[in-house]
Amino acid sequence: MAQIIGGVGTTHVPSIGKAIAENKQNDPYWKPFFKGFDYVHYWLARTKPDVAVVFYNDHGLNFFLDKLPTFAVGAANEYRSEDEGWGIPVSRPVPGDAALSWHLINALVADEFDVTTCQEMLIDHAVTIPMALMWPGPTWPVRIVPIEINTVQHPLPTLARCFKLGRSIGRALESYERNLRVVVVGTGGLSHQLDGARAGFINKEFDELCLNKIVAEPEALARYSIHEWVKQSGSQGVEFLNWMAMRGALTGRVSELNRNYHIPISNTAAATVVYDNQRNVERKAA
Repeated sequence: MAQIIGGVGTTHVPSIGKAIAENKQNDPYWKPFFKGFDYVHYWLARTKPDVAVVFYNDHGLNFFLDKLPTFAVGAANEYRSEDEGWGIPVSRPVPGDAALSWHLINALVADEFDVTTCQEMLIDHAVTIPMALMWPGPTWPVRIVPIEINTVQHPLPTLARCFKLGRSIGRALESYERNLRVVVVGTGGLSHQLDGARAGFINKEFDELCLNKIVAEPEALARYSIHEWVKQSGSQGVEFLNWMAMRGALTGRVSELNRNYHIPISNTAAATVVYDNQRNVERKAA
């Protein structure tokens, strides 16, 4: 049976890719952020996941405003990226696990989620930068299942809906018959706004509340409306929807193993977290 070993949350700011390409990991501006991945590397080397289920938001590479699904699941054996115009190198292709993708898609539809199935799917920096951060070597030792969540075109899904999406994914993973070790990844910045009158807005106090609540009290965060969330975290802070889905997929006993919070990274509050997911084992009476 598949085992969900835990979750990783991280930002995906495009300038991180440029910093990696220019070997600026130890520059004073970047070092506090990149040091936050030391524990991530240790944990991944120890736990050795086979598959990463990645919740992310597309930035126009695969979908645009004329056709933008609320939820889309990749069902391919390989995912490639293209030039997005951010000045970052085009990433190498990432292997997929189509069989697992179809298992998740069938389970989501059975749970009444109307998902878009993508047998061909481009992935952008919201996937490739977290991959490069988590596995900085020459190869990526996992297959991925990318799950896109709309954080761009209103109406957006609610935090509660994304949490339930994650719950459905978690149950489906636990029912998968192949022996796989799965890490669930939520990508996106915490509070940030890149445009309008509040451009540059960061709310550290609210970010800390979110990081404190998401482990043991995710339902408290799920009660926020999208409009309330934008007020507290900025118009692009809705990328936290990906984190809520990631947390929902952790269906066991969840604990925080490591946390790093750093501001600013390109006007974005950047957090890196690792969550452990212990299976709930029912004890039979003697």
